[in-house]
Amino acid sequence: MKLILTWLLAACALLLVAYLYPGVQVQSFTSALIAAAVIGLFNVVLRPVLVILTLPVTIVTLGLFLFVINALLFWAASGVLNGFQVNGFWAALLGSLIYSVLMLLINTALRTVLPR
Repeated sequence: MKLILTWLLAACALLLVAYLYPGVQVQSFTSALIAAAVIGLFNVVLRPVLVILTLPVTIVTLGLFLFVINALLFWAASGVLNGFQVNGFWAALLGSLIYSVLMLLINTALRTVLPR
């Protein structure tokens, strides 16, 4: 139940990112659902590998390189999907920052409303 609710709210967050920032476009709610699932899958599968591979750079930049990794995963998801488009790396960086803040708020709200 919580996973499905998080997925639906993540799709809503993607639609809100597209509304707030013109560098990110989402065609429909269905596209947002698929994009949220792909972004989540990339974050579970690819992100840990990339974090480990880029650990020296992440340490030197005091963790700021993690923003680049998030942007690249956000941009890669747009490259795989048709209904979700990100216009370049800088749009991916800003879009992923907005999306991360929204998901932080969503996860915090769900944690208080639906405790384990």
